[in-house]
Amino acid sequence: MQAIMETIFDILYLSTVITIGVIMIRKSGGDMQYKLFGAMAVLLGTGDAFHLGPRAYALLTTGLEANAAALGIGKLITSVSMTIFYVILYTIWKNRYNIKDCKALTIGIYALALIRIALCLFPQNEWLNFNAPVAWGIYRNIPFAIMGIIIIVLFYIEAKKRKDKYLGLMWLAIVLSFGFYIPVVLWAGTLNWLGILMIPKTLAYVWIVLMGYAELRAKLKKLAIKNNTEENYII
Repeated sequence: MQAIMETIFDILYLSTVITIGVIMIRKSGGDMQYKLFGAMAVLLGTGDAFHLGPRAYALLTTGLEANAAALGIGKLITSVSMTIFYVILYTIWKNRYNIKDCKALTIGIYALALIRIALCLFPQNEWLNFNAPVAWGIYRNIPFAIMGIIIIVLFYIEAKKRKDKYLGLMWLAIVLSFGFYIPVVLWAGTLNWLGILMIPKTLAYVWIVLMGYAELRAKLKKLAIKNNTEENYII
């Protein structure tokens, strides 16, 4: 039953974020912010699919340990894609709030992303091993967590300053995503039940995507009303 329910949840999640991402790209009308949101959503879904697909197969067939190699490769791809996800989110922050003179900050974000990806590629991660070293799970997530903290602070300050209606709680969604993810990294190897925290973590990412989608939807609705047509309006 757990395998079936988890698989259904994953299918709904992946299809939702990828569909929203494609819609946002198509309906962005040349607005770079919404194109980035759409690309970020598609990257989120496709990246997670490399891990969730093999996981669903493993749960429904021979088990997780018997499919350790496929799961490990999927985790590696997901780790890299999530790093790029936050780089895009940082770019959205910079574009949305028209931030200038932040060269040092941008270099810092890109450096952390490159360090995180480099750490993910080290053989010591033993991605193909079912019982991969917990220590390397921590090492590769240190620059990732620093990136997250920086972006949380950036969104909190700017959204509060500008009374951002749509992305005002972006910082909270990111906090929740890391809050649910960190215990899994640290203790899921010994406390298997902690794996359930990946569900609210996933929902936090869906929330991030929906924030951008809600704003685009509202703008297209206003445009449709102004033009007295529903041609550009999305449900």
